[in-house]
Amino acid sequence: MTSEQHVQQPPRPHLKATLILACLAQFMVILDVSVVNVALPSIRHSLDFSVGGLQWVVNAYTVTFAGFLLLGGRAADLLGRRSVFVFGLVLFSLASLGGGLADSRTVLIIARLIQGLGGAVVAPASLSLLTSTFTEPKERHRAIGVWGAMGGAGGAAGVLLGGIITDAINWRWVLFINLPIGLVAAFLSQRMLLEGRNEHATRNFDVLGALTATAGLSLLVFGIVRTDSSGWGNSTTLLAIGVGLALLALFVTIEGKFAKAPLMPLRLFQSRRLTAANIIIMLVGAATFGMWFFDSLYLQDVLGYSPLEAGLVFLPMTIGIVIGSTIVSRIISRFGVRRLLISGMSALTVGLLGLTRISVHASSGLWVLLIFGTVASSAMPFAFVPGTISATQGVKPQEAGLASAVANTARLMGGALGLAILATLASSHSNSDLRHPTAAVHTVNQALVSGFQLAFWIAAAIAACGILVAAFLMPSPQPVSSSVPQPAVAVEV
Repeated sequence: MTSEQHVQQPPRPHLKATLILACLAQFMVILDVSVVNVALPSIRHSLDFSVGGLQWVVNAYTVTFAGFLLLGGRAADLLGRRSVFVFGLVLFSLASLGGGLADSRTVLIIARLIQGLGGAVVAPASLSLLTSTFTEPKERHRAIGVWGAMGGAGGAAGVLLGGIITDAINWRWVLFINLPIGLVAAFLSQRMLLEGRNEHATRNFDVLGALTATAGLSLLVFGIVRTDSSGWGNSTTLLAIGVGLALLALFVTIEGKFAKAPLMPLRLFQSRRLTAANIIIMLVGAATFGMWFFDSLYLQDVLGYSPLEAGLVFLPMTIGIVIGSTIVSRIISRFGVRRLLISGMSALTVGLLGLTRISVHASSGLWVLLIFGTVASSAMPFAFVPGTISATQGVKPQEAGLASAVANTARLMGGALGLAILATLASSHSNSDLRHPTAAVHTVNQALVSGFQLAFWIAAAIAACGILVAAFLMPSPQPVSSSVPQPAVAVEV
């Protein structure tokens, strides 16, 4: 072999570095979906948020994350996976710094919007790096499994880590902590990862599709949130909701008729199995995002727990998610997707119904939260895992990643809309109780609890709809072959 031939050989990938950096990035961006939950009361008091406005600290992140997730994956294929990955890490880190330094509600929400955009770039790029670097099937499956587990660990660790940081320092460090981690990961990625791009991919970003989806969802959420203060008859509220729905309809039209390389090809939904699975995933997101939001407010604003104490209360729930994920991955080939979906959505409904029994009394309220919160949390993997498998099963191999991205988008969009609706109705109900002529100072906590109870009733109804979808729309059971590698699923809190 000549020296010239040796120089022309492609560089060998650093497998261990690729796996560590991709998993670290996935852990960080998924953690930021949940890490602020325990810090919400502290953020509320520091920046004078209303309950309705406070949910934008969560939704600003999830809306842009969901809206640009598919576009982020397309950018990684076309522009180079390493370059896009590094850009996303830097953007995410700087946005975290801006959020930590925020001195107003507007600045914090804008920072969270940009964080979500960074996360939408990092998440698909990290998975693309793994699938393109690990070419041996067995190693690739193991790498994707570790990547998925890190996403689940990020979601589960978020509530506990958020409580520890908020209590030990303050809520701003929940965001500051991303800065050194993200910048170090970006530096190492630039030096150690291969570039990589899909030379055969259609060079069309479908930016219009991503913008109409994100703008439509944002305006719809904004309009729903405004009903708390302005009512459903307000012209601005109705305009925001109407324009939001129109933009979402335009997004569907663009994807179906005009986009050369659509972010969400509508042909995927010709599959009854895939359609039912995505509906279930969206319903689970809508029912569970609010659960963590209201649990955190209940523990701190009603029962008077510190952020650290609230994080420790969440610990059994996160353990329930881990145990549930372990069990469902072992039994899914025996019982099939449909049975597990029905049982998972049923258990989730029971858990959410149980949470309607919370009260202003710490002695009983804490046990209700622990018992039924753990039931609901343990049920989540029984819905998410088979739902995600159904959403990716049977599609063409070259579209498996796209189908997975559609499922992730459905979960986040469902979560954003669900949280907006539940937070708005809970806040309106609580304010109505406080405006009652007989209301007094000592009834404030009761008014809050009454609003939270209403939210849990509605969340349980949303989960119950998932039972019906699984029972009547999901096709007849088909066993999941244990020889087929199953997609990594990150169950978030």
